[in-house]
Amino acid sequence: MGRAPFSAPPAAPPSNAAVPQGGMRPGGPGQGPGPGQSQGPGPGQGRPLSRDPSDRRTLVVGRGISLQGTVQDAERLVVEGTVEASMIHATELSVSPGGVFKGEVEVEDAEVAGTIDGTLTARGSLIVRNTGRVLGTARCRRLQVEDGGQITGRIEMLTEGSRSESVRPTAESTV
Repeated sequence: MGRAPFSAPPAAPPSNAAVPQGGMRPGGPGQGPGPGQSQGPGPGQGRPLSRDPSDRRTLVVGRGISLQGTVQDAERLVVEGTVEASMIHATELSVSPGGVFKGEVEVEDAEVAGTIDGTLTARGSLIVRNTGRVLGTARCRRLQVEDGGQITGRIEMLTEGSRSESVRPTAESTV
């Protein structure tokens, strides 16, 4: 999908105008470039090396929506409803209040304000908000639990030289 849900499709660009990948001009849908803005990379110009976080491939599972199965190629997963999956690899996971993730997920960073039931591996940081609950196994390099956040099960802290398969168990409790 190249556009936001329920929005009008962007106007077709003139055939000689360059439109950045993603099909939208820098000024937003249906708008040309603003003063001082170019229409994107011209011939012979390279694309920027780092991508804007808003350009990440994002899957949002909205409230009241249930998803079962496999998720592939999502860089960012936002769970507001319910997701049941055997294994997901992504860069970022966000479980909103009321959201439920069941299964196994491996991400760079995770923020949990809802519930995760299963195995979560965060190669970077894991933040459990005051409404968040992690049930099962949580593996992470950095852990932050707000007052009221819960972890029930096993916590494994990843060390700098370790991979997600070789971890040093440090605690097994409810916070």
